[in-house]
Amino acid sequence: MPVELSGSCHCGAVKFTVESSTAVPYQLCLCSICRKVGGVGGSINLGGYSKTLKVEGKEHISVYKAVMNRATSDEYIATSERNFCSKCSSMLWLYDETWPELIHPFASAIDSPDLKVPEKLTVIKLNSKPAYVRLPEGLKEVYDDYGKYSLEKWHKKHHEYVE
Repeated sequence: MPVELSGSCHCGAVKFTVESSTAVPYQLCLCSICRKVGGVGGSINLGGYSKTLKVEGKEHISVYKAVMNRATSDEYIATSERNFCSKCSSMLWLYDETWPELIHPFASAIDSPDLKVPEKLTVIKLNSKPAYVRLPEGLKEVYDDYGKYSLEKWHKKHHEYVE
C-alpha cells in the first residue's frame, strides 16, 4: 500500500495529504526554475497520486506556470503548475496536465513521515547551475541534464517502490 505523505506550508495556512509509491527524496534539480522557486539549493520532488490529494486551505493556494526559454523567440509557458501558499510562498507541489494521474509534492513541504535518506543523491540539470551554487556533500551522481531514471524507475531499481 502506498505511503501517506502529510505536508504543509510554513505558515500553516495550507495542509495536505497525498499517497505516494515514490517517497525517497533522491533527486535534486538545479534548473533555474527549481533554484528560483525552491531556493538556491534547488528542489527535490517526490511522486504522488493526484486523485488521493486532500487539501485544507485551498483558498490560500496560488499557481505559477514557468516561462520557458525566457526572452527568446522560443518563449512559452510551461504546462506544469507549481502550487504554493499565497501567504508565505512555500512551494507545495507540482502538477502537470500531461500526466493527470500524478502530482509531485516538494520534499521540503513534507512533515511526515520522516523521509528516508537515499544512499546516493542524484543531482540533475548541472548545465543550469551558476558557479556560486555548491553541490551537497556526500555520495552523488551528477548529470548535466536529466538522470537515467524516472522517479518510478529509480524507486523500483532501488527496491523503494511501494505498491
